[in-house]
Amino acid sequence: MCSVTSLPPALQHRDFRRLWASMLCSSVAMQMAAVAIGWQVYLIHHSAFDLGLIGLAEFAPVPLLALPAGQLADRLPRLAVVFVWGFADAAVFALLLVVTIHGAHQLWPFLALALATGAVGAVGNPAGRSLVPELVPAEILTSAIALRSIAGQASTIAGPAVGGLLFAIQPEAVYATGIVLLVLSSLLLLRITRPEVTERVGPAPPRLESLLGGIRLIRATPIILGAITLDLFAVLFGGAVALLPLFAKSILHTGPLGLGVLRSAVAVGALIAGIRLARKPLGGHAGRTLLLVVGVFGASMVVFGLSRWFLVSAVALAVSGFVDMISMNIRATTVALATPNSLRGRVNAVEGVFIGASNELGAFESGSAAALIGAVPAVVAGGALTILLALVWPKLFPDLAHVDRLDEVKPSPAGFGEVLPVGRAGPAAAPEPAD
Repeated sequence: MCSVTSLPPALQHRDFRRLWASMLCSSVAMQMAAVAIGWQVYLIHHSAFDLGLIGLAEFAPVPLLALPAGQLADRLPRLAVVFVWGFADAAVFALLLVVTIHGAHQLWPFLALALATGAVGAVGNPAGRSLVPELVPAEILTSAIALRSIAGQASTIAGPAVGGLLFAIQPEAVYATGIVLLVLSSLLLLRITRPEVTERVGPAPPRLESLLGGIRLIRATPIILGAITLDLFAVLFGGAVALLPLFAKSILHTGPLGLGVLRSAVAVGALIAGIRLARKPLGGHAGRTLLLVVGVFGASMVVFGLSRWFLVSAVALAVSGFVDMISMNIRATTVALATPNSLRGRVNAVEGVFIGASNELGAFESGSAAALIGAVPAVVAGGALTILLALVWPKLFPDLAHVDRLDEVKPSPAGFGEVLPVGRAGPAAAPEPAD
């Protein structure tokens, strides 16, 4: 039986262990439901367009609610917001269970509930993403963010498998199990002791100026703006996940099993990198490492686009997942450390729009480019553009390229008449002993 001291640094922190378990429960629940919803929606009209509508409905509330959600995350206790978020998702699952019991013959209930899921997530996500840097000290933040990503990648691998098995046994079992996991996710938060943050209160800014505080800080802080936009354009141009069915069938000449392996290869590569980062966070030269891994990501996409051998393609995708995890970890850690605690909710809300846009628009860009010039040229050109981005970015954002150790990044002065954190006390100051 392993001791707490043998765990990665962040998991030695008692409150983070509870938060991580909470994140894992909710992520598995959402991935399970995604399988069931996709299957049920497709069976209604046997239409791929319907599946696209579900994704659109989930994303639509995000840009609309981003600014007020960020304000909410910075004005209310974040643990309370995330606690309510879990129960709200459980309520949506309960309605999906009712729809399933009644046969799931119509599309509109799934669209309405997808919209509700997107709205609830848009409100809760800025607070949720702000909790990790609020709970753990800077020196173990890289490990904590890596573990947050591990929870997501592990649920991406295990959640669909469990959801598919439960759906085969009894469709209602997927949503019933999901409700239990989501309620458990919220209840785990009750045992977290919120860290005390010593704050200096400045004059209250005008309401609109406060609402736009996250946007203003991002624009005024080159390392945040550079990190977020680099991730946006790299995924927008370099991503090829949306075209995997085409490559599997028409280029690599494999079936559904091969497609599943290709999809899993990305997650496996990311999981390996996440475990590595959780146990041994990055040392120095973080900015240069970020640019290097973005360039390697582009190169892996070029290799994938040109490959005609299944094994080479799978390895290229695994490499892309591995370096993308490192890139994401550096970006997320940099943004978290460079953002004052009083503005984290609003900055995370804006960042969430960038991330969602890069994924959704990236899939659209891949499909459009493939239709215009062909799948192989589209993927190769996207990878080449990503390499070019990695070469150009040091000229556009030299401050980002010169970042050395991540734990040395300091919050930018808010300067907007906000509440400014000037010190920490309480349980976030150091890893805690075992329960």
